[in-house]
Amino acid sequence: MFSSVAIALASTGPAYSLAATLGIIVAGVGLQAPIVTMMAFVPMLLIAYAFRELNASNADCGTTFAWATRAFGPRTGWMGGWGLIVANIIVMANLATIAGVYGFRLVGLNGLSESRVWVTVAGVAWIGLLTTICYIGITVSAAVQRWLLCLEVAVLLLFAVAALIRVYTDPPPTAIHVSASWFNPFEVSSVRSLTSGLLAGVFIYWGWDTAVSVNEETVDSTRIPGRAAVLSPVLLLILYGLVATSSQAFAGVGTTGIGLGNADHADDVFSGLGAAVFGSDSAGLVLSRLLILMVLTSALASAQTTILPLARTVFSMAVHKAVPARFARVHRRFLTPTWATIGMGTASVALLLLLTSFSRNVLADSVDSVGLAIAFQYGVTGFACLWYHRKVLTRSTRDLICKGVMPGLGGLLMALLFVYAAVFYAKPGYGASTLSLPLIGRVGGVTVLGLGALAIGLLLLPVVTRGHSTALKLQRSLLPGRLLPQTACETASRYLPADNGSGVGGDWYDVIPLSGTRVGLVVGDVLGHGLPAAATMGRLRTGLRVLARLDLAPDEVLTRLDDLAEQTAQERAAAPGAAAHVPGHTPPPADEAMVTCLYAVYDPVSGWCSMARAGGPPPLLVAGDTGVARSIDVPPGPPLGVGGLPYQSTELRLAPGSVLALFTAGLLQATDHQRDPGLCRLAGILSGRRGSLAELCEQTVNAMLPGAVDEDATLLLARTRLLDRTRLAQWEPAADPAAVAALRSGVSKQLDDWGLDELAFTTEVIVSELVTNAIRYVGGPIQVRLIRDRTLTCEVSDTGHTTPNLRHAASDDEGGRGLYIIAQMTHRWGTRYTPTGKVIWAEQTLPPPPV
Repeated sequence: MFSSVAIALASTGPAYSLAATLGIIVAGVGLQAPIVTMMAFVPMLLIAYAFRELNASNADCGTTFAWATRAFGPRTGWMGGWGLIVANIIVMANLATIAGVYGFRLVGLNGLSESRVWVTVAGVAWIGLLTTICYIGITVSAAVQRWLLCLEVAVLLLFAVAALIRVYTDPPPTAIHVSASWFNPFEVSSVRSLTSGLLAGVFIYWGWDTAVSVNEETVDSTRIPGRAAVLSPVLLLILYGLVATSSQAFAGVGTTGIGLGNADHADDVFSGLGAAVFGSDSAGLVLSRLLILMVLTSALASAQTTILPLARTVFSMAVHKAVPARFARVHRRFLTPTWATIGMGTASVALLLLLTSFSRNVLADSVDSVGLAIAFQYGVTGFACLWYHRKVLTRSTRDLICKGVMPGLGGLLMALLFVYAAVFYAKPGYGASTLSLPLIGRVGGVTVLGLGALAIGLLLLPVVTRGHSTALKLQRSLLPGRLLPQTACETASRYLPADNGSGVGGDWYDVIPLSGTRVGLVVGDVLGHGLPAAATMGRLRTGLRVLARLDLAPDEVLTRLDDLAEQTAQERAAAPGAAAHVPGHTPPPADEAMVTCLYAVYDPVSGWCSMARAGGPPPLLVAGDTGVARSIDVPPGPPLGVGGLPYQSTELRLAPGSVLALFTAGLLQATDHQRDPGLCRLAGILSGRRGSLAELCEQTVNAMLPGAVDEDATLLLARTRLLDRTRLAQWEPAADPAAVAALRSGVSKQLDDWGLDELAFTTEVIVSELVTNAIRYVGGPIQVRLIRDRTLTCEVSDTGHTTPNLRHAASDDEGGRGLYIIAQMTHRWGTRYTPTGKVIWAEQTLPPPPV
């Protein structure tokens, strides 16, 4: 906990932040600088709560990038991460410059501290040293931060106490006693001045979120970083309030000498206060040197801790495929992001060289422009927390306040500050430089740099989010547009794509109409991500639909689908660019070659359901009579494409109104993919629920996955029905050709009762042909069944196991024309096998109802 707080406080650079900002605040609000400095704590505390709650839900070192991606999608996530990158790289360049200046001052080389070249060389050296420390590891970084922070805070407290003692014992001419009016914000001359002061004051608290950025390297990563994020602004509030009050009491707010309103010292108020507070004797000179050392160590500490969140954010973006994958490499010994750390250090050096070689004014304006990126990043985080937890805000008062009200209010305040700063900084007279833009005119350099840096992220946005968008579009296009109504069951589905770029791609579901009003239910998951997984899913879904329409049993469908998955994996392995195969070694299957699938077939005539699964979680059944949910024990087969034990089908009779729940493992991810707790939770949600199946599906997904998701999740619900017996007619004729005539009469009468006289002739021909063939080639027993559904189905079952073949009979053939005639007269026909034989079926389209 202490190390996390130390990193958070050190990252803000208290001494450097006060030295560079206190004069600006005084220039804006005068004597009310202490209260404005303390008021700036409020929006930071609100955002700190957002960081704490988001970290507790998802401890990802990408922080704003990862959370905004999960809450709003990859585009907003990329811009949030880009805002953090922009702010940190620009600040790194400025902090390195400050470290170079104060390093020379500390050793008495004041001449070199005025040289742009030598300051730049020293700044590059400091960046290189600090990047090396961060590269070695978080443990070394934390140890360095503890020592630097203790020295910095001790000198700041010593300075504050000494200044206050001097005010009341040996006051300088500028001294003024502390007054209650200093802490009254209503004493500020105007709202504009108050807003300007708050804008400057907010950013002296920036940097505490570094403690959350190193969450994955922290013990108890979901609790300690969040607590450190909330505690750090509180400690800074006390420190800033004390130092701001004592500095103002000692130096006053005058515009000359050591006054805090002196424009010549606005960017470094401590440069003249050290000698004035500590005196010119030997002890005072030592303490003055310590004050210089304090600012130096503050800049160094802040620079070092700036590298940590920067590198880890880029690392997280690389893991989620928002930047090149090499930035996700981790050093085997130090366990730090190799390319991310070195790359961001190199980028900071490049920006420092670019800005210092271009103009000293541009470097000065770049510091103010950081405020725009910070307000943008923190604002996105506040709104992301609110939206991320929107489904659980009504769970308790604490959730409503800590996950909703406080982060949402913090995000709103940051958004208002961002808009105000963009307008205020755009004035030509503000800052050290002014640029003329086409069609706009003269604009302050601060706004140009700040918004321009964010605009670069917008230009890169289509490139970095293209893979996610393409995979999601492909996935959506391959899934059913809508589930068609079925006689066998009422269905509802919900597909929830992953919120990060690497998660989209693998899940699918399907409802397949089969012969005899039966229906096939499918849920599958390709374990890979992105376009390869989506493409594999499309191939397997198409293959499964073809196999299902062949009326194969579920275990046989999975067996043949396994062959297809294995063949696809072999073809991909043999493709150009694939890794070479080592003889004698079986290469591990690729992620997209590992597929889980559950296939079930329900017959509304008998009420029986058969199913088989290849890996994945078992289905759940909510009994239609009791409303109790339970897991169905379906023997788990190996995932498709892996090979192994054969698949086994399970059969059970379902009562009318039973709800069958098929889902992928992603639905259980909120329980850390633990099967038993996840299934118990899902069963509890589904138990006793009545009413609309679509609403139940939506409520179930919302309850199982209240926040954003890391991987795809799919849920398919089916509420079973039994076929109305008035829509079914069946006969069991004797295996005698003489019985066919009586059977034709019975069929004709049944069609007349159903009002389907138009189909009587063709149906009689179909029945006569199929029954005659059964009598001739198989014998008894024979069963004939007519089913009136959305089509008219004629089924003839016998004990034979030979499939009839459709062929074109020659002109001199005596037989072979029966099936050809049936195929021409029907919409479709086929054969399915049963444990006792086979069923030949033929479907006819029903005539339109009379107008």
